[in-house]
Amino acid sequence: MSEKLLLDYGSGGQASQRLISEMFLKYLGNEHLNRLDDAAFLEVTSPISMSTDTFTVDPLFFPGGDIGSLAVHGTVNDVTMLGARPRYITCGLILEEGLDMDVLERIVASMGEAAHHAGVDIVTGDTKVVPRGAVDKIFINTTGIGEIFVDPAPSGHSARPGDAILISGTMGDHGLTILSQREGLSFDAPVKSDSAALNHLIVKLLEEIPEIHVLRDPTRGGLATTLSEIALQSDVECFIREKDIPVRKEVAGGCSFLGLDPLYLANEGKFICILPEKYAAKALEIMHADSLGENACRIGEVKDEHQGKVIMQTPIGGHRLLDMLEGAQLPRIC
Repeated sequence: MSEKLLLDYGSGGQASQRLISEMFLKYLGNEHLNRLDDAAFLEVTSPISMSTDTFTVDPLFFPGGDIGSLAVHGTVNDVTMLGARPRYITCGLILEEGLDMDVLERIVASMGEAAHHAGVDIVTGDTKVVPRGAVDKIFINTTGIGEIFVDPAPSGHSARPGDAILISGTMGDHGLTILSQREGLSFDAPVKSDSAALNHLIVKLLEEIPEIHVLRDPTRGGLATTLSEIALQSDVECFIREKDIPVRKEVAGGCSFLGLDPLYLANEGKFICILPEKYAAKALEIMHADSLGENACRIGEVKDEHQGKVIMQTPIGGHRLLDMLEGAQLPRIC
């Protein structure tokens, strides 16, 4: 193959076949994909969770990940939040003519490694090569499918007064990392994305905790926006305490310097868990035993006083209303 991506590689001819066989099958191959049929033949024996997403992150590579691993992690996590074991992913690539082939290979290899770690197969895909300037290097579209194994499935509509609100770790890591890399900023301590597949930890939680009402990953819009969505969906108040929300010192410092609020920054390897009070301690015990949940904590509870609102108690005892993010605090973060 050439050193640069040519329009021929998206033509469907011999160049396309070389790209598929020498790169995509090399890193993503499995029994489903290797057949190279027009569609994947899949067997699913339970209700399914299905999610689709498109990833356009800038820069393509960043501390803690890249657009390839991020695409797999984000899709796996979304599917898992409905109480499912993720099994299959589709992958559509929109590529810019002239993209360095070694850049594409790094991204595809990263996707393969992330899928293997998450225990999912990339079963079908599509590649389009467009003229220079028609797209910014590479966009990745994915769809994920998982088998739901709990009944009822967790949902943003299921939070109940008296429930405990837990988060699996520190807030704002991914958003500040992307901003600092794109703008060439450096801080006293380096920041790193939290991008990770959460399915193994969450499946364990669902297997051992008999009742979990809500699971959500606070990606775009961050913790504040995601809790606002849950409060509206369930018609409840989400009451949280600022002092209990973990934020890394380097993230807090960077946000202070830039005038950003870490509660509105994206996370790509954290989740919110809302469940009955009686199961909160056990859930935290399970999360703390996993490296992806070692900083998990309880940040508040669900109330029925101010339906559809998120109320945060400040460290000095005051109260602050948290609304959904207005505008774009950080473009192109996932």
